[in-house]
Amino acid sequence: MKIDLHTHSTISDGTLTPNEIFESAVQNNLEVISITDHDTIDALNDITNIPENLIFIKGVEISAEFPKTLHILGYDFDPSNEDLSKTLKELQDFRKKRNLKIQENMAKLGFHISSEELVTEAKGEIVGRPHFAKLMHKKGYVNSYQEAFDKYLAKGKLLYLNKKRLEPQKAIELILNAGGIPVLAHPYQTKLNDDELELLIKELKEYGLIGIEVFYSQHTRKQEQLYLQFASKYNLLITAGSDFHGNNTPAIKLGLNVQYFYLKKFLDKIQNR
Repeated sequence: MKIDLHTHSTISDGTLTPNEIFESAVQNNLEVISITDHDTIDALNDITNIPENLIFIKGVEISAEFPKTLHILGYDFDPSNEDLSKTLKELQDFRKKRNLKIQENMAKLGFHISSEELVTEAKGEIVGRPHFAKLMHKKGYVNSYQEAFDKYLAKGKLLYLNKKRLEPQKAIELILNAGGIPVLAHPYQTKLNDDELELLIKELKEYGLIGIEVFYSQHTRKQEQLYLQFASKYNLLITAGSDFHGNNTPAIKLGLNVQYFYLKKFLDKIQNR
């Protein structure tokens, strides 16, 4: 089946609105879609129409505190849950403060970008590093969008600032307490070796982890086989997602073809809740 449980809209750092993602999903013959914006569920407020024959699952991607990269996907939660709403708002408020600091640091380098320009570039949605990069390119401070990241905005570069992250246990509990399904996103991004990753999965399972993103646009076949083994060993549901960001990651297309057999338990759990 063709499915995508990991996509990003203009509400965080994608280039398609939630409704445009739906349109693209239909054009690409997807059967199931989830919008998993970073640390926000505001996409739910922008959805006006879910096409017939397209199953939509509420989603979010929460950044967790970790030496490298650790993200927890949440599915089918109660969006009115008070703790979830409050915590995500705190993360967004911290992001706004971080953006102001990035602007200050840019000015010291002679790059002048105003808050008004950022809001316009982001079309009123949450401002993130992609919007800084686009404006740096438009204003001639760099030769390309990618150069802005490579030289200034990527992790470890001059203008990069950490965003606020939750402890992994808190991220998982937040999703569980909202009635959702917590899933480990793109395990390869943790940069752990196989044994270290297994220890991490075991720890996350103890916190309440329910699933693992086995099928992902950047996973190799070998990695998929390893993650399938972990899913079986630790009784984790299997999910599949591309990490689609529209034109911000043009090499990543919407949708993955995955055998229904692997996804059945996850989809059954969603359907029977």
